[in-house]
Amino acid sequence: MNKSLFSLSMIGLIISSIVSCNISNQTTESEPQMEQGHKIVVYQVFTRLFGNTNTNNKPWGTAEENGVGKFSDFTDIALQEIKTLGTTHIWYTGVPHHAVIRDYSTYGISHDDPDVVKGRAGSPYAVKDYYSVNPDLADDPAKRMEEFEALIHRTHRNGMKVIIDIVPNHVARKYEGLNNPEGVRDFGADDDTSVAYKKDNNFYYIPGKAFQVPEPLGGYIPLGGDAHPLADGKFEEFPAKWTGNGSREAQPHFHDWYETVKINYGITPDGKKDFTELPANLADKDYKAHFDFWADKDVPNSWVKFRDIALFWTSKGVDGFRFDMAEMVPVEFWSYMNAAIKMANHDAFLLAEIYNPQEYRNYIRLGKMDYLYDKVELYDTLKNIMQGSGSTDNLVQIQAGLSDISQHMLHFLENHDEQRIASPEFLGNAEHAKPGAVVSATIDQAPMMIYFGQEVGEPGAENAGFGDPSRTSIFDYIGVPHHQRWMNKGEFDGGQLKSSEKALRDFYKRLLNFTISSQALTGQYAEIHTFNRQNTEWYNDKVFSYVRWSDGQKLIIVSNFDHNDSYGFELQLPAHIIKEWGIEDGEHQTSEKLYGQVSTKLKVNSENAKVRIDLKPLESWILEVK
Repeated sequence: MNKSLFSLSMIGLIISSIVSCNISNQTTESEPQMEQGHKIVVYQVFTRLFGNTNTNNKPWGTAEENGVGKFSDFTDIALQEIKTLGTTHIWYTGVPHHAVIRDYSTYGISHDDPDVVKGRAGSPYAVKDYYSVNPDLADDPAKRMEEFEALIHRTHRNGMKVIIDIVPNHVARKYEGLNNPEGVRDFGADDDTSVAYKKDNNFYYIPGKAFQVPEPLGGYIPLGGDAHPLADGKFEEFPAKWTGNGSREAQPHFHDWYETVKINYGITPDGKKDFTELPANLADKDYKAHFDFWADKDVPNSWVKFRDIALFWTSKGVDGFRFDMAEMVPVEFWSYMNAAIKMANHDAFLLAEIYNPQEYRNYIRLGKMDYLYDKVELYDTLKNIMQGSGSTDNLVQIQAGLSDISQHMLHFLENHDEQRIASPEFLGNAEHAKPGAVVSATIDQAPMMIYFGQEVGEPGAENAGFGDPSRTSIFDYIGVPHHQRWMNKGEFDGGQLKSSEKALRDFYKRLLNFTISSQALTGQYAEIHTFNRQNTEWYNDKVFSYVRWSDGQKLIIVSNFDHNDSYGFELQLPAHIIKEWGIEDGEHQTSEKLYGQVSTKLKVNSENAKVRIDLKPLESWILEVK
């Protein structure tokens, strides 16, 4: 079938099915729609690890030895507890079928080679079949798709939306689509492998050379040395393909992404674009204009394949995607793909992993991304402050520099790539992140993301095998001890948590629920830190303050990042804020919204406004002015 005719018919059918599904959802009481006009809170779960109650934690252990979580572990009780934490969206990490060292040949799935798989459970970013889900996650692997569809339905029924990963830059070294819809050809199936590059090839090739497994470093042995018939230091691939991170060597380095191969998006080996570029004026146009722009354009085959993958999952009820390493893929592709997704579901949540601030605005305005990782701006700045090597003064310039796109910058203190807060390599104590969490959640309109276990102080200390301690391993079968204590063998009631862990979870619950209910947090922002640094005695760069407001709510937020010292001062509001808020002279009662235990008044006299602040170490106040 002609690829363009197939794709147009496919997109039409998918959009039609989604429209029908959305109409149905609007009339179904069992699946409530999300409230609009409030901030988003994303709860990231590593799906394979979430429900695992096994505490064996043997390095390089098998699923039988160390256990593995299932879709079914996300019961209604579990989902309600996640919801009551303040969650609006769940990012189920590791759902698409990726390479894994486990025998699923009974289900027609070929064996994966340990020489090109990281860990025993495999990287979720080495996808093997985009039209299926990880068989590890199913109680019955033969019904794995049905089990995931049931999880989507349960999540919606419990009032939350579903996000999954799409990894557009690379696929597993051994990609094998066993579940392709009719007319869909596998990646590379129609490639001309005699040349390094051709526009409609899905991969880049090294003609005449065979792939060689990287030389291991640091005494690394696949599977920790356990015997396996395919662990022989060889993997058959001829001609060799470029590796996922762009290595053009037939034998990539051990630190390259050797378990993956790079996708060709129509960028020639010397960097030229073999497709139509976006006109600059499209930056100010909506997704419909972008969709229309691409309607008559000849695009590379890989664009079509990934667009159809996204629409396939959208038709299943998936509400959005986290796009891995999005900046390694041309922004024109994102315009093409995201416009198609938005045409199918205009409320789709589209999040890009991007680390280059110079490209932020291109990927938002031209690539039509909703949100980008705020890693190298707010996260890195907060990390330095929390570790004691940075000043809160730096937060002023960070927010000022992002002011035109701040609502698009998703904030976090943990995710699967970053060190756990409680690990010695980060802070060594989860309590020390409290002021950073308050700032991340309340400084602007952007979403806040929590990584499962963060709310109970999980340190990621296990020696899992391929994964290193300080980050909960995404490559191994492993248990997550603090999180398991909260799970309490499937009761999901925190019954085994220590008192300090319960208190930490209560902090996050209070913070996140306030975040999603506050009108002011979707309104205006102004920092008052600089004014107080210049005019307020005892105010210093261990403290940070700002105001947030809307027509119906006015907030003063102040945090103490110091681990040891308390600070007391008369916090002042600049004259322009007093005028903006229309505050009359006199005393105005405030209420503290995080714990509700503070009683203090804002005193206004002409153009001067002060409120007494007494912050304990690591304490934050969120004061609502009455």
